[in-house]
Amino acid sequence: KSLLGFVVILGLSNCSNAPSHIIISPEVTTPTQNNYQGKNAQFHVTDLRTAHHLIQIIKEDEAAKLMTSQKKLVDVVSQALQSEYKKQGMLFNQSSTNSIDVLIDKALINVKQDTLSYEANSTISFRVKVNNTQQTLTQTFNSRSTSSGPLTADIAVLERDFSQQLSSALASIITNEEIAQFIK
Repeated sequence: KSLLGFVVILGLSNCSNAPSHIIISPEVTTPTQNNYQGKNAQFHVTDLRTAHHLIQIIKEDEAAKLMTSQKKLVDVVSQALQSEYKKQGMLFNQSSTNSIDVLIDKALINVKQDTLSYEANSTISFRVKVNNTQQTLTQTFNSRSTSSGPLTADIAVLERDFSQQLSSALASIITNEEIAQFIK
């Protein structure tokens, strides 16, 4: 009986040690340019998603397992973009006539877990609204990826892949020529 009790406790402790948060760390690298040299802008990032988890793992006949980011996605996106804009010469000023609003519409890894395999679909969608007091430009940036494999999805691999996908999407925003030309 004591051996059975030990096995049950060990099994339960393994379940409680499963991560509930993931670490998202995009490494945005863009070519060194001065597209924004001497330009000022107000800058805001807003998360418009109705649910703020980044991973949902769905197994048949079980409740979905939801995982959020250790750091708020809004903060991750804001820090990454501001850092790259500053490298390009942008100055942030709340009284500027230019404004850049980044809206997070989607950011989710949907994992369908079967007994012997999994399939993960990842979607990221941003809208960037730039206002220069005369006009407003809206650009949409979408990124999708799919992966699959045997047994169960490795959370560390999902984190890495999502961080790379996010890095690519953010780099697309920074290097977008229309946005750069639109800011006065």
